[in-house]
Amino acid sequence: MKKNKLIITIALATLIIAGGCSKKFEEYTPNPNQPVSVPAYLLLRQIENDLIVLPAGDADKFGQFTLSSYTYYGTNEYWTGAAGLDFGTLRNVVAMEKEAAKASGDNNPYAALAKFFKAYLFVNMSLKVGDLPMSEALKGLENPTPKYDTQKEIFKQSLQLLEDANTQLTSLINSSNTSILGDFYFKERASNGKDALSTLKQWQKVVNTYKLRVLIELSKKEGDADLNIKQKFSDVISNPAKYPIMADMSDNLEYVYNDAYNQYPNNKDNFGNDALRLCVAATWLNTLSGLNDLRAMKVADPARGLGFSDTSYKSFVGGFNGDNMGTLGGNTVNGKVSTIGRKRYYDGYKGENTFIIGYPEMCLNIAEAINRGWATGDAGAWYKKGIEAMFAFYGINDGANTVSFLKTLAPGDYINYSINFSYNNYFAQPAVNYAGNNAIGLNQVLTQRYLTLARNSGLEAYYQWRRTGVPVFSTGAGIGNSGVIPLRYQYPSQELSTNTINYKAALQSQYAGNDNINAKMWIIQ
Repeated sequence: MKKNKLIITIALATLIIAGGCSKKFEEYTPNPNQPVSVPAYLLLRQIENDLIVLPAGDADKFGQFTLSSYTYYGTNEYWTGAAGLDFGTLRNVVAMEKEAAKASGDNNPYAALAKFFKAYLFVNMSLKVGDLPMSEALKGLENPTPKYDTQKEIFKQSLQLLEDANTQLTSLINSSNTSILGDFYFKERASNGKDALSTLKQWQKVVNTYKLRVLIELSKKEGDADLNIKQKFSDVISNPAKYPIMADMSDNLEYVYNDAYNQYPNNKDNFGNDALRLCVAATWLNTLSGLNDLRAMKVADPARGLGFSDTSYKSFVGGFNGDNMGTLGGNTVNGKVSTIGRKRYYDGYKGENTFIIGYPEMCLNIAEAINRGWATGDAGAWYKKGIEAMFAFYGINDGANTVSFLKTLAPGDYINYSINFSYNNYFAQPAVNYAGNNAIGLNQVLTQRYLTLARNSGLEAYYQWRRTGVPVFSTGAGIGNSGVIPLRYQYPSQELSTNTINYKAALQSQYAGNDNINAKMWIIQ
């Protein structure tokens, strides 16, 4: 499945000056058939398209939601090399700012969104590698060797960008300057029918909801007075007039699929390829089954080689990402592990929306912050809201429910069947009922936060594991790297050749000079 890509080509003129020629570059006539600039709305479409991390790829495996059981279709090993960074997208953000300013001055919706995009992209890149050029980056030939900002400075600058984006959006919402084209997340989402003003209001909720995620990422630095993350978090949730946040699932920043050109990666056309090769990871599925959580039956097929009924949670067992491929393959063929839910993921093309920043995660972030004492409020209520929002996403409710499966009869041949049964009192279970603002309650919140991140939000589930250790991830030979989950990516190799001095200084200050994937970056120390 290919994302609907907008390819923006900017022609570069190549000048070959013959010996003795005295003409200056600017005297040559520009080609009138080639663009010299790209409108802000076209750049916005490309930037928004770059935000999505599609499911069914490495992020699913690194968050231990799915795994491969057949080597031909990939292993379950973590990375061993360099990160893919987003400086190309950031250059588009800068170009969008400039084009919008030329058209309508500095105070325009594109400028406000640019602040959010910069914060989002720099935080994401820093979470991969650590320190990065930020304050001196994106200046092109003006500064081809930018210094590295520390990870702390990147987060400080990003939090300020989010604050400024919120302030500017408030100004724009209160004025008449709300025109924005090219936004397919909110303005062009047909089912919403949003006008420009309501679109900006939804983006403002995204900005502030994302700010809560960034502050949660800094949980190990809660005692840093310079960052002041407790107060910043409290300021957001205690002042909804100044800092509106998401109110329900309709506010999600999410990627929506359709039947035509933008199909969900797991769809009916590749059912035959994935049928016994894409399985559900134990870290995800066994957590659901252990909580008697109906989501287990929504996302997986029963493992029919275990001797239990299709509606027994004992039939929903995941494979371990740390196992070798021979073990995983044998267990899959023998029906000892669950394949990914074929009815949910392979019975059409639309699939489920993929969250980039979602309401359920926000609820759990607030519950975590209250549990940690960062803010006042009812952590248990926010915890329950987050779970109930995800239940709605999967079509689950207290009372009557239907779970549908595709049962394979022969290769390429399957039937639909459904099971109806009652599902009640999930929250009455001791393992689910919020235990209070203590260590047990925090573990419950983090477990449910992980479950809300399943197959969406990119590497966020991995970042949570790295930050908190919840849930426990599977390790072993199958994940590579001598059975150890890496803690970071390496820097792109071109940094050594193009920005040598600053690159080496950044390695020395963080990782004793070694670009080591097992080294701890500042944010998790």
